[in-house]
Amino acid sequence: MSDTRRLVREAADRLAVAGVPSPEYDAAELLAHVLGTTRGRLALVAEIAPDQAVRYDDLLARRAAREPLQHLTGSAAFRHVEVAVGPGVFVPRPETELLAGWAIDRAREVVAAGQTPVVVDLCTGSGVIARSIVDEVPAARVHAVELDPAAHAWAERNLAGTGVDLRLGDLATAFDDLVGTVDVLVSNPPYVPLEAWESVATEARDHDPHLALFSGDDGLDAIRVIASRGLRLVRPGGVVGVEHADVQGEAVPGVFAEVGGWQEIRDHRDLADRPRFATARRPR
Repeated sequence: MSDTRRLVREAADRLAVAGVPSPEYDAAELLAHVLGTTRGRLALVAEIAPDQAVRYDDLLARRAAREPLQHLTGSAAFRHVEVAVGPGVFVPRPETELLAGWAIDRAREVVAAGQTPVVVDLCTGSGVIARSIVDEVPAARVHAVELDPAAHAWAERNLAGTGVDLRLGDLATAFDDLVGTVDVLVSNPPYVPLEAWESVATEARDHDPHLALFSGDDGLDAIRVIASRGLRLVRPGGVVGVEHADVQGEAVPGVFAEVGGWQEIRDHRDLADRPRFATARRPR
């Protein structure tokens, strides 16, 4: 067995004991990070220097303590882009790629109709959704807003040079200059109920900013604001998409129905067949 395979196997056992959800993947990803290579090329590494072994051991200890993998590597992959992440910003999750894909498809429809899509990303966090949209729909005019100054700084870094209009502000009041012009409104807002504190994964609860996680007693406060604010921002015929917790598959569409003024309200499931995001259209 090669040194890398042995190291990864032993490291995975160590992470599994610590309760890390994906021990084999994380062990290999951390070693690849230390060695400056990829997981797929680990077997080609001839030897591991003593200082690299020490660094790997240090990162494993931090991961075993449930520090997020992405904080240790400094980046998170998302669709076709990679963004910098670390303390102070929400780490993008793979399931959010579905919401981003929905927004990208809607923006492409606007392009296909011969128009320039106006897209707004509320609660942008690291800027990953906005970054993906401008990456895959270069013709789009993408705007993003973040309330937390620390997260906004990460978004500035990730959106630099992309042409995205990034602002520091509140989703409830941002973009008065875009009222009635937005084709696609998208958001991965905070949606965890305050009472669900204990059920949140250790990595998120202890390391993601709470402003990005919790949203009132039922987790729907931010989504209520989006449903109302969206009626002002979105043009007639425009759409809104919002991520939510898997237990909110009925509650979130219910919010849009209660606010009124939306049609084609529906919920969408993720690849694990769990409710994941809701969408609606403003009547023409």
